[in-house]
Amino acid sequence: MIGKIQRVKLREVWKHEALDFTTWLEENIDVLNDALDLSLVNVEREQSAGDFSVDLVAEDESSNVVVIENQLERSNHDHLGKVITYLTALDARAAIWIVSDPRSEHVRAISWLNESTAAAFYLVKVEAIQIGESPPAPLLTLITGPSEEAALAGTTKKKIAGRYMLRRKFWTALLELAGQKTKLHASISPNDYSWVGTTAGLPYGLALNYSVRRLDAQVELYIDDNRDAGETNQLILAQLAEAKEQIEKTFGDSLVWEALESKRACRIKKVIPLGGWQNEDKWPEIHEAMANAMIQLEKALGPHLKKLKLPQG
Repeated sequence: MIGKIQRVKLREVWKHEALDFTTWLEENIDVLNDALDLSLVNVEREQSAGDFSVDLVAEDESSNVVVIENQLERSNHDHLGKVITYLTALDARAAIWIVSDPRSEHVRAISWLNESTAAAFYLVKVEAIQIGESPPAPLLTLITGPSEEAALAGTTKKKIAGRYMLRRKFWTALLELAGQKTKLHASISPNDYSWVGTTAGLPYGLALNYSVRRLDAQVELYIDDNRDAGETNQLILAQLAEAKEQIEKTFGDSLVWEALESKRACRIKKVIPLGGWQNEDKWPEIHEAMANAMIQLEKALGPHLKKLKLPQG
């Protein structure tokens, strides 16, 4: 005969969170160790953390401090704040938050903490079960905790955030320099993206853009009239290509003419191979070349853009 597991109300097993559950966990830390695959020892109750008192403080097998916060109810923001406060106040290596009902936003918060900090955070669900008339037994389930994947994701996010900050810094310096040479991008603010741009002054979805990658940069006329599937863009590129020799002569160098057949848009661009956002030591030289190239690009294309003959509507 196989028995059926039944859930038992937690307050029927541990009437008082601090006096009953915390005391029980202190004496039965092996249950938590088994659930989390840890080796916590030297468990003590009610340790002081400034004006607060931590439910349990333990040590892991490397003698690092681990704080444990118990909550025999649905997780809430107050206890999440306590977990973080206790960990920092005691300079702990890990924090374990035990709740009866983990809310989805707190699951995400603990996952984010594992990705974003050097500490380890565990969110554990506690239940009480019994089979038939057996005594109630604890059931601890790890909801989310530290992992190599979380640490890798956190490292990746930090790299991406660093890239965004560096690109904004790149654009800030470029636009400041370009503003001393031309008013073309005077109304544009720096951003985190790989490009900044301004309208070419015509109603055909034309933009004069600066673009930067890790190791190079470029200036371009980006052609993206969105009224159709790309026919208008190809028509604009074709009309400008009829004056390619004159445009490149005015520009002072050859340009790259891209139909971008896999996309709706087209572009005419000049690559600046001096470096990109990663080459911060070369930024002054790169910015000077980009600003000068943009001035020449506008000068070369401007007269021909005004002559475009395109369908209206």
